[in-house]
Formats: sequence, C-alpha cells, structure tokens
Amino acid sequence: VQLQASGGGLVQAGGSLRLSCAASGRIGSTFLGWFRQVPGKERDFVAAIRWSTDYPFYAGSVKGRFTISTNHAGNLMYLQMNNLRPEDTAVYYCGAHDSGALYDHTSYKNWGQGTLVTVSS
Repeated sequence: VQLQASGGGLVQAGGSLRLSCAASGRIGSTFLGWFRQVPGKERDFVAAIRWSTDYPFYAGSVKGRFTISTNHAGNLMYLQMNNLRPEDTAVYYCGAHDSGALYDHTSYKNWGQGTLVTVSS
C-alpha cells in the first residue's frame, strides 16, 4: 500500500486543521498511524487507529485536541487537529503498522511524503 498525507498549512494558535492520508492499494496492516517530526528530532507518535474497528490511540500531548478517524469506502484516514499550539508545528506523516510498539516509528512501513503543519503564536 502507498500512503500520501495532505492537508497541512499555516494556522494561528488555537486554530484547526484536518489532515488526510490516502491509501492506494489494499491496507493489509491492522493499524495505521500518524507521526510528526521536527528537524533534528526523531519521528514522534501522534495517533493510531485499528483499521477494522476504528479504535483510536493517542499520544498524551494531543489527547482531547486531536481526533483520528477513517473513511473505509475511500481508503482514507484523517487527523482532525483542534486547539493547535506552536509546539504542534512539524511535518506530519502517516504510516502502516508492521510489527512492534504502536508508538514507535520503527514499527511502521509504507511512509508517505509528509505534510507540513505550521502553527504561529
């Protein structure tokens, strides 16, 4: 499966954005996830979702502000981001879980090109 993230942009603190992750091909993974990365740092876990049941998992820093969801008919995954903060600024990536811990980026494959989210203060 190939994954492609989109929907990033520039937003003021407190604003909202919705990211999309389009999957081309069969999603064979049990989980899909969102990660984010700033220059010089590792890719950090944001959220993941069990594809079959839509059960979500969130990093503590985004819980209550971000919502992960899916559109099975369109092979899409979304990340609704509300009450954005400057520290949310990063390139956001979607990936398909392979094996290992859900919050570990090394457990994922099929990373698409990321989408840049910039939150101004």
